[in-house]
Amino acid sequence: MRIGYARVSTEDQTLDLQRDALKRAKCREVYEEQATGKNTGRPQLDACLKSLREGDTLKGCRSRD
Repeated sequence: MRIGYARVSTEDQTLDLQRDALKRAKCREVYEEQATGKNTGRPQLDACLKSLREGDTLKGCRSRD
């Protein structure tokens, strides 16, 4: 299964482009969060990594906002 992870670091950025890219990549599940570089806690990334099983593929996107 393809699993996606999307993150933005500021409130003026949106996840829309990343969501679209992960949808085009046919990710069945997508984890999203907004976290600054100063914020070391990434609960959605942690949950995403814990959900991975053998044979899964993790997809990520770089924000271009």
